[in-house]
Amino acid sequence: MAEGGSQEQSPVSGVAERYATALFELASEAKTVDAVAKDLDGFAAMIAESDDLKRLIGSPAFSAQDQVSAITALTAKAGITGLAANFIGFVASKRRLFALPGMIRAFRAKVAEAKGVVSAEVTLAEEPSAAQLKDITAALREVAGKDVDVSLKVDPAIIGGLVVKMGSRMVDASLKTKLNSIRLAMKEVG
Repeated sequence: MAEGGSQEQSPVSGVAERYATALFELASEAKTVDAVAKDLDGFAAMIAESDDLKRLIGSPAFSAQDQVSAITALTAKAGITGLAANFIGFVASKRRLFALPGMIRAFRAKVAEAKGVVSAEVTLAEEPSAAQLKDITAALREVAGKDVDVSLKVDPAIIGGLVVKMGSRMVDASLKTKLNSIRLAMKEVG
């Protein structure tokens, strides 16, 4: 397993981390961490499904008032209430909606850390069966020594095998990487 070096934090990830930390502390005090996480996951799903919403949160062309009005209507329609709705509205009022996806990811990471759960990103060439996913999750749990929250990505470009990122560790057991290694070895021989 390759150990990753330290990565410089981008300004957006710094903002996201600070906002997520504040939200996590407020949710912890109010004992609503799970409800906030559920609402934020719902809003993240809305972002993923709507190009118009992606434009709204990413474009500086919209005024803060336009963003707040739109976000307030969307959260109400989606049934997102309480601390999560207030947080999203606050982020909009501060013109930080562009960083909201990062804030949601950072909040999820804080929730997982508090629950003793490790996050792992697994990339496969095709959607795994339930049995394969169960085996992957069990293997990762054994390596981590903790519960693992597996996030799946499908990338046909890796041809086969898998790529696993867990914390600062990464294992690339993809067929594409193995073929590239063989190609390099053949060039050295020839």
